[in-house]
Amino acid sequence: MNNIFVYCEIEEGAIADVSLELLTKARSLADQLKCKVEAILLGSELNGMENEVLKYGVDILHIGEDKRLYPYLTLPHTKIIKSVFQKEKPQIALFGASSVGRDLAPRIASSLKCGLTADCTSLEIGDHYDKKNDTKFENLLLQIRPAFGGNIVATIINPETRPQLATVREGVMRKEIYKEDHKGQVKKIKVEDLLDESDFAISIVERHIENKRINIKNAGIIIAGGYGVGSKGNFKLLYELADVLGAEVGGSRAAVDAGFIEHERQIGQTGVTVRPKLYIACGISGQVQHRAGMTESAMVISINTDPHAPINQIADYVITGDISEVLPKMIKYYKKNSK
Repeated sequence: MNNIFVYCEIEEGAIADVSLELLTKARSLADQLKCKVEAILLGSELNGMENEVLKYGVDILHIGEDKRLYPYLTLPHTKIIKSVFQKEKPQIALFGASSVGRDLAPRIASSLKCGLTADCTSLEIGDHYDKKNDTKFENLLLQIRPAFGGNIVATIINPETRPQLATVREGVMRKEIYKEDHKGQVKKIKVEDLLDESDFAISIVERHIENKRINIKNAGIIIAGGYGVGSKGNFKLLYELADVLGAEVGGSRAAVDAGFIEHERQIGQTGVTVRPKLYIACGISGQVQHRAGMTESAMVISINTDPHAPINQIADYVITGDISEVLPKMIKYYKKNSK
């Protein structure tokens, strides 16, 4: 039970971003534990994809190729991964908290009778002392996630069963190439020996994928509003500024709950995690749940009537004032000075 496994999802012929983020994190955790990173890639027409995976620091890549394995189907993917885990006995296994990961990971956990933490926002390695049984557990996976609607942050451990399974939200971890020329071993999974016709009792006849209308996660500039914006009508000022700057508009959970902005634009622990070059926070107090979703922004500008708002502690620039006065001036001068 030594290595860390990552299940790699395929989206439209490419490795999903959340999987690449997990490979980056797995490499970091493996260096701490002095073990190897292994990945599983299942699908069809996978030629060349191994090179994309290996450069993220993967030491061993298990590839299962069969035209019936893409698009994703629950039964064959579950059976293959369960077989690989039973043979290789990983200590940690990571899945994206996507529709695929949320379908697959619980089935693996149930079949292997091990624990699973869903929707993690952070993963760390640490120790735990059980006072009741006077037992110390070392090098556990600390699985960190919001709980009770994001009002608290819980750290969950799985000391007794293996593998330690977790699904992780997209965007909460960095995606970073380890080495362009990193060499790893590629192992072929004999899919035909593991599956039979009963595993394909369900077939996908036709797929329709709706493109995302909102792409906050990859926006270079974000104008975000909180409850302090005051109303849905006042959010029009944020959209005007965003239009001038070529930005996306986001919101805090309080703004979403108040109906000022749609849920798809929510930023924070219970929303999207973003890393823009510029983040302009308008009327956002900056509670820890919101900061968790934007703290890695390259530059933060806070506009708030409260000079002591928590968001100001992490802001590069603070403008103390009412957004109804500040934003029109910003829009005016940006328009005047833009080419």
